[in-house]
Amino acid sequence: MEKKQKKSMRQRCALKHGIFKEFLAEFLGTFVLVLFGCGSVAQTVLSRNTLGEPLTVHIGFSVGLMMAAYVAGGVSGGHVNPAVSLAMVILGKLKIWKFPFYVLAQFLGAFAGAAAVFGLYYDAFMDFTSGILSVTGINATGHIFASYPARHLTVLGGFIDQVVGTGMLVLCILAIIDDGNIGAPKGVEPLAIGLIIMAIGVSMGLNCGYPLNPARDLGPRLFTAVAGWGMEVFSTGNHWWWIPVVGPMVGGVVAAVVYYAFIELHHPRAEPEPTHEVEEEEEEEEEEDDEGNSIKDKYEMITMS
Repeated sequence: MEKKQKKSMRQRCALKHGIFKEFLAEFLGTFVLVLFGCGSVAQTVLSRNTLGEPLTVHIGFSVGLMMAAYVAGGVSGGHVNPAVSLAMVILGKLKIWKFPFYVLAQFLGAFAGAAAVFGLYYDAFMDFTSGILSVTGINATGHIFASYPARHLTVLGGFIDQVVGTGMLVLCILAIIDDGNIGAPKGVEPLAIGLIIMAIGVSMGLNCGYPLNPARDLGPRLFTAVAGWGMEVFSTGNHWWWIPVVGPMVGGVVAAVVYYAFIELHHPRAEPEPTHEVEEEEEEEEEEDDEGNSIKDKYEMITMS
């Protein structure tokens, strides 16, 4: 009786349409990424570096992406990044009509992840800021959730930073999941993808903290705008907000084209096996040839006699 009830519950609650399952997977995966990633930044900032440092932030985002890929990978591919989804569309690995659903799920997941971090550390935020949430200044906390440029960084420099950083992320992801390349053992792909973020973090994090993900940056930024930081989150840094949105999308497309042109295009392809229809036609032709040869032989014997 209990088994029947469990089965009926599963039948009643399980989603039937694939896109809804993929939507939920992308939402939850991006939520996990932002919770671990932004959570590691929050712990570092709010403890005034006593319980965190740059390395722990790198670990937080790396493990966060790895866990996000494990959570969503088997259902949706675990993109958790509009730039990755766009690259998959360009390469024909994701149907274009699914792209808006993936992006919406990723933005909502990132927004929810930021809300969870704020709720988790609400008391610490109030103690650190005395209730005044700001983007700049000695007690700034806006950078916990979204990226902001370093003082030395120009708009062009920031755009290039995001194109190159996201390009390397997507390029390496494509190499890991490419069956025609060395790839990674089945089930280990998320670990390898997490290590990409670690590599990018320790080598390209100086300029703006390697957001590399429009959903991961804009979703939490929108949350801070409505949660008390105000519209300053969009105006700070010469209206920096659009760069970690547009730059990664361009980087994802460039990486997809480069990887396909340099690597994937040149993989040896197995020749398609002939179908049964072709084989039957060849057999019929052989039979006709045999019949023609036998008639010809008989004709030659008659003429010779």
